[in-house]
Amino acid sequence: MQKAKLMLTGLTFLGIATLAGCSFPGVYKIDIQQGNVITQDMIDQLRPGMTRRQVRFIMGNPMITDTFHANRWDYLYSIQPGGGPRQQERIGLIFDANDQLVGLSGDFLPGTSRDEAILGSDSGTVIDTASPAASPSGAPERPRNEAAPAPGSLLEQIQREVDEVKAVPVPLPEPLDIDGE
Repeated sequence: MQKAKLMLTGLTFLGIATLAGCSFPGVYKIDIQQGNVITQDMIDQLRPGMTRRQVRFIMGNPMITDTFHANRWDYLYSIQPGGGPRQQERIGLIFDANDQLVGLSGDFLPGTSRDEAILGSDSGTVIDTASPAASPSGAPERPRNEAAPAPGSLLEQIQREVDEVKAVPVPLPEPLDIDGE
């Protein structure tokens, strides 16, 4: 009798310890964000020779200013989606003795978007409508795994309208004036 009670108590504690490590289904877990939000657009605006004030205007106050490395600013951003793995991004900006930006290091590169970095520069997803492929109708070739829509269908009409669209160049913004403050 005594052994049965001891075994029942042991199994109860083992069950409670097992359940403590489990997450219950349907329980909402919040996204945890910390640090400075860093975007590729912010990095693209940075230019060598910018003053600390100009960099602060674009990037905001740095997360870390090291007293031993006064010419380095570090920006950190981390997010942990509810229950998911933690993702972290960082960028370090380096200034010279004249308080001008001379370099950066970290997870971002100037002029390279995240999509280009992931897909590669020649992803094959961009279709140049200015120079049609060698198809008899003059329309760009469709990917090999995509079937042609049925003749006379709404899908064919939509595809024809998409193929007839002309590309329009997008104006680029003026670069920041780094001489005047």
